[in-house]
Amino acid sequence: MLDLRTKGEGLEDLSPKVPVVQAYNRINAAFPAETAPAEVVVQAPSVRGARFDAALAAFKREAAATGRLREPVEVRVNPAGTVAVVSVGLAGSGTDRTSEAALKTLRESVAPGTFGKLAGATVAVTGDTAGNADFNERLARSMPWVFGFVLGLAFLLLLVSFRSVVVAVTGVVLNLLSVAAAYGMLVYVFQYGHFEEQLDFTATGGITNWMPLFLFIILFGLSMDYHVFVLSRIREGHDRGLPTREAVARGIGGTAGVITSAAVVMVAVFALFATLPLVSTKELGVGLAAAVLLDATIIRAVLLPAVMALLGERNWWLPRWLGWLPSIAHEPPPAVPAEPRDERELAPVA
Repeated sequence: MLDLRTKGEGLEDLSPKVPVVQAYNRINAAFPAETAPAEVVVQAPSVRGARFDAALAAFKREAAATGRLREPVEVRVNPAGTVAVVSVGLAGSGTDRTSEAALKTLRESVAPGTFGKLAGATVAVTGDTAGNADFNERLARSMPWVFGFVLGLAFLLLLVSFRSVVVAVTGVVLNLLSVAAAYGMLVYVFQYGHFEEQLDFTATGGITNWMPLFLFIILFGLSMDYHVFVLSRIREGHDRGLPTREAVARGIGGTAGVITSAAVVMVAVFALFATLPLVSTKELGVGLAAAVLLDATIIRAVLLPAVMALLGERNWWLPRWLGWLPSIAHEPPPAVPAEPRDERELAPVA
């Protein structure tokens, strides 16, 4: 999971047997700089004349000197002569660290050091590689906020429902483990390229950029369903006076059949996504199926009861200053028997 890298979707995410993908791969092998070039957009009062030509010549020299930017360098100018788009090839495949290093060199030194010196010029770099890099950067900035909101809300809900800080912390950590396992499975299969022949895909060194956040939201919701269901049965036993170890044993045993049946259905359905042609749908299916399988077996059947059995009565620890939290019953109260009614016949009054 710690080696997870993201990338944008492209033709390489289709099955390698598709004719358009085969043609793309052949073009990329013969002309690697043409399939995903970087584009330097220069806006200035005028992009025609000796000054721009001198800047363009300097750009070509510095690009060649870096060893990371490749020919051909092509220029397109709008009819008004105020905007020029300069295309240049990047070393690497467009999704690896080599292309990212080439893009960084282009953005931080070559483009501003040449076109940036034109009077009144605004210089920006775009293209597929640049778009992917920008999307990943924006996603990296937003993910901590999403993770923090979801984890914080889950912690508060567990705290209020079970009146225990330990149960809330344990639930968040265990659910994070199942999500981490799903991420690790995606890296192992789709980033490292295992089971390419069986799943009919070609590894591109990264995971579809929207997949980690999407899987986190889906998997955390599914994991919380399992977790709250099991914990409710355990808490019911504890509220009846059972020792924590016995309450855990009964709670796990009483929910095992339901959880196993639900997990089997979900794993079977999610696994069907792995048969679809797009790599992103394959990632979705493998990630969800693996996470649900691990969550219903190792997380719920092994780690949860083991942790709660080891902690014992400390599972239900709540600070005194949180004693104002409402007490939520996890089972309906016993029915109160109705008082017997007087069924005597009425006597007529004279």
